[in-house]
Amino acid sequence: MRRVAVIGCSGAGKSHFARSLAEVTGLPLVHLDAEFWRPGWQATDRAAWLGRHTELVARDAWILDGNYGGCLEQRLTRADTVFWFDFPTLFCLGRVIRRAIAGYGRTRPDMAPDCPERFDREFLRYVAGFRRIHRPRILEALTHHGAHLTIHRFATCADVASYLSGGVAISGNRVHAQI
Repeated sequence: MRRVAVIGCSGAGKSHFARSLAEVTGLPLVHLDAEFWRPGWQATDRAAWLGRHTELVARDAWILDGNYGGCLEQRLTRADTVFWFDFPTLFCLGRVIRRAIAGYGRTRPDMAPDCPERFDREFLRYVAGFRRIHRPRILEALTHHGAHLTIHRFATCADVASYLSGGVAISGNRVHAQI
C-alpha cells in the first residue's frame, strides 16, 4: 500500500480515518479540501485544480482524502488501495450538521485557511443527494479500476473501528488489512 484514496460522502469520517491511517503507515497525507479551497471558500479554478491534482497523484506515495469526482478516475488509475466510506445518507447529514454546529466559525485542520465551518444549503443538498447521484459513479469507477486496486468498503462505524483497532499490521513498508 503506497498510494491510497479515501473516498465517500462528506461527514462519513474520511478525514479522521485518513489521519489515523497516515499515523500507522507513515504515508504522507493530503486533504484534498485543503488543496482545492482558497481562503474565504473560494474554489480553485478548474484548470489550476486539475494541474494540482495531477501533481499530487504523480507522487510516489500518498493518502489522498476526499472525493472531487471530476478527477477521481485519475486518482484511481494511480492508486493501489481505496477505502470507500459507503455510509447511509441520514448518518452523513447528521454528522455534517453536528460538525457545523460544534465548529461554527472555526476552520478545521483538514481545511484550507480561512474556510470556517458554516451552514451551507448547497453543501447540505450535496450530502443529501450523494448516495443517489455520486454513489453510482463511484461504483462504476471502482468496477472499472478494480482489477489493480485493493478496495475496502466501510458501511458502518463498526467496520472502520474494526479495521483501525485490529485489522492493520505493519510489516516493513507494507500494511496488511484484515476485514
